[in-house]
Amino acid sequence: MQLSQKFFDAFNLCGTSLKSPPIARKLHAQLILSGLDASLFLLNNLMHMYSNCAMLDDAFRVFRETSHANTFTWNTMLHAFVHSGQMQEAENLFDEMPTRMRDSISWTTMISGYCQNGLPAYSIKTFMSMLRDSNHEIQNCDPFSYTCTMKACACLSSPQLALQLHAHAIKLHLGTQTCIQNSLVDMYIKCGAIRLAETVFLNIKSPSLFCRNSMIYGYSQLYGPYEALRVFTRMPQRDNVSWNTLISVFSQHGIGVRCLSMFVEMCNLGFRPNFMTYGSVLSACASVSDLEWGSHLHARILRMEHSLDSFLGSGLIDMYAKCGCLGLARRVFDSLGQRNQVSWTCLIAGIAQFGLGEDALALFNQMRLDSVVLDDFTLATVLGVCSSPNYAAPGELIHGYAIKSGMESSVPVANAIITMYAKCGDTEKASLAFRLMPLRDTISWTAMIGAFSQKGDIDRARQCFDTMPERNVITWNSMLSTYIQHGFTEEGMKLYVLMRSQAVKPDWITFATSIRACAELAILKLGTQVISHAIKFGLSSDVSVANSIVTMYSRCGHIKEAQKVFYSIHVKSLISWNAMMAAFAQNGIGKKVIETFEDMLRTGCKPDHISFVAVLSGCSHMGLVVEGKHYFDSMTQMFGISPTNEHFACMVDLLGRAGLLDEAKNLIDGIPLKPNATVWSALLGACRIHYNSRLAETAAKKLMELNVEDSGGYVLLANIYAESGELENVADMRKLMKVKGIRKSPGCSWIEVDNRVHVFTVDDTSHPQMKEIYVKLEEMMKKIEDTGRYVSVVSSAHRSKKYHSEKLAFAFGLLSLPSWMPIHVMKNLRVCNDCHLVIKLLSLITSRKLIMRDGYRFHHFKDGFCSCRDYW
Repeated sequence: MQLSQKFFDAFNLCGTSLKSPPIARKLHAQLILSGLDASLFLLNNLMHMYSNCAMLDDAFRVFRETSHANTFTWNTMLHAFVHSGQMQEAENLFDEMPTRMRDSISWTTMISGYCQNGLPAYSIKTFMSMLRDSNHEIQNCDPFSYTCTMKACACLSSPQLALQLHAHAIKLHLGTQTCIQNSLVDMYIKCGAIRLAETVFLNIKSPSLFCRNSMIYGYSQLYGPYEALRVFTRMPQRDNVSWNTLISVFSQHGIGVRCLSMFVEMCNLGFRPNFMTYGSVLSACASVSDLEWGSHLHARILRMEHSLDSFLGSGLIDMYAKCGCLGLARRVFDSLGQRNQVSWTCLIAGIAQFGLGEDALALFNQMRLDSVVLDDFTLATVLGVCSSPNYAAPGELIHGYAIKSGMESSVPVANAIITMYAKCGDTEKASLAFRLMPLRDTISWTAMIGAFSQKGDIDRARQCFDTMPERNVITWNSMLSTYIQHGFTEEGMKLYVLMRSQAVKPDWITFATSIRACAELAILKLGTQVISHAIKFGLSSDVSVANSIVTMYSRCGHIKEAQKVFYSIHVKSLISWNAMMAAFAQNGIGKKVIETFEDMLRTGCKPDHISFVAVLSGCSHMGLVVEGKHYFDSMTQMFGISPTNEHFACMVDLLGRAGLLDEAKNLIDGIPLKPNATVWSALLGACRIHYNSRLAETAAKKLMELNVEDSGGYVLLANIYAESGELENVADMRKLMKVKGIRKSPGCSWIEVDNRVHVFTVDDTSHPQMKEIYVKLEEMMKKIEDTGRYVSVVSSAHRSKKYHSEKLAFAFGLLSLPSWMPIHVMKNLRVCNDCHLVIKLLSLITSRKLIMRDGYRFHHFKDGFCSCRDYW
């Protein structure tokens, strides 16, 4: 017994610590000399030692020479083959193994082995064979066989199979075992069934660290990164995986600042980062263009790791390139002892993003001269460089190279070819490349939707969308954006409703696009429903979604709600500031526009041309001439932004509304670029306010010279003539419009009541309640006239003013909405003087708040006054 114990200890030492083949063979020889080579216990441990020393042939020889092998003997040899990755030999041995000798360990070894060696489908097949095996007592199943099968299911990402495995585990009363529950959580997360993972997780009394780490990722997918952070902070213990997972989550969600702070905290607590940590943090530095942090990290990597491998080198190249330091990116690239395709591709992509397409293509040619093996990712990246009309010719050459090298059949490369041709404006070649693809994925179909969208071919885009066999959220977003961008807003919202009915999980792009569509239509109820969905999915705090919410509320006249959302944004982007300034400007709160602009400057956020459009527009709506001139001058002098026609139009509007028509005309005469229709329309509008028909004629003539087919200018001039009593000129303008085939854009107003949008036009008779609406309007007009503050327009040119669409919409609102509720009406054109006065007095006699958005701005009517102070 003492000798047997000595051999056992020696076998164990050699197999675990020494792993020396010569010593292993000497021990085997000593075993034979001692006469103990008949001991099955020692032979099994001898095989185990040989296996651990990677001496499979010796182990197998011992196995074959064992005349009285038991189950442990077979399992030891099975484990040896599996551990060394020789799954075919393991499978042959398992098939040879007597059925009576197979136990749970035998089956589990094979199930686990297939999964570990990249054959998860065989793991599932083996598990099913185990269940069918008549000699195997299922009730005595090793839970480990279930956990291994669940891991294989996770590799296959099959939620249907995951549900079946879970049901079977419950049937055998294994569902409450902690190891099974932990595996269920991981399996469901990797299969994308995160809500089921959450259900299991919440029922585990003591989740393992592995399980909690899985849920960090799960919650980030389900509710966003901050819910993942909440799981992390509640963990009783954490390891490197916990930190790396959370850091990766913040990096992937583009929350670079928080990612960096988590990295600092991780290091301060003594956790050592690995290459995955560095990769995530470098990506975060790139996303926020933080060169200082990136350089610090570079120094730390060199100090801690002593050298750069291709993985970290590629991360540094990408970071420096995205921070605009192409020279430093090139230095890191040149310093790498070994460069791979990723290193080259990162440098090529980095150079290309700054519009240096020729340099990027030159680098690609150098890469080919250096005989670097090209992969799909590299070729797809270079095709991306050629995705503009300027590089269509090199793009076709690279397409030819892809055909010659046989890489055209690669799905990523073919997708890049489709996108390249689409962005070069050649939809037919994109379509041909698509049709020639032997295999297509969702990206292929989505690329074709984008190609048709770019050409404005909405019908073919939708046909492609309807035909594709499988869609993901990106596809839905692409079709949704196509509708919204091309003005088919209602169709876009119908698609959003269909998307929700089919239980497609939306992302931030879905919500940002859909909420923007609600803003275009000024549909508050549907907009608030979409916002509720965004909150439910944990995406309302995303800065892009929040920006869309600000715009939606402001365009529906709910400026306080817009402000509340704006102030809730933790890290405001330039778009956030611009959205809020535009909201104040549109609602006629010029002072708040200026305050917000100054607040933005104090945060260090640099304004762009859109910022100044908002500021100048706010000054214009409130008649802030001095302030407007100051900001117009500072735009060029302080910020180096050259004014566009849009800025000049704002200034003409500002000066013109203030009665400074000559100054406005002089400004136009001094514009360095050719004034466009917007500029002349602004002057024409000002001429109408101040009844200057002569200057109006000049502005209208300029509009006609620009061949503007929009009826607005002609109608404005006709109205100016009418209000000046020049009826012959009115008639002449109408004849001119008839000759040119220009028709007046019909005015329409709409109001939301009972989840329906009710649309009205001038002298409308189509609404089912029209008789009651006209009676209500007549009743209100009588009360308005009794105030003594209303003077009607008697001109024949305005005979329809009595029944303009906005009056009908407000009358319907008074009939349909409770007395405590403000009435919101939207109109596509500028409100006329008569209607503006009527609605003001309507707010007085009804003691209700009335809100109207016309084609130019918001009007908030209360107690007989308007927020625009009659200045619009």
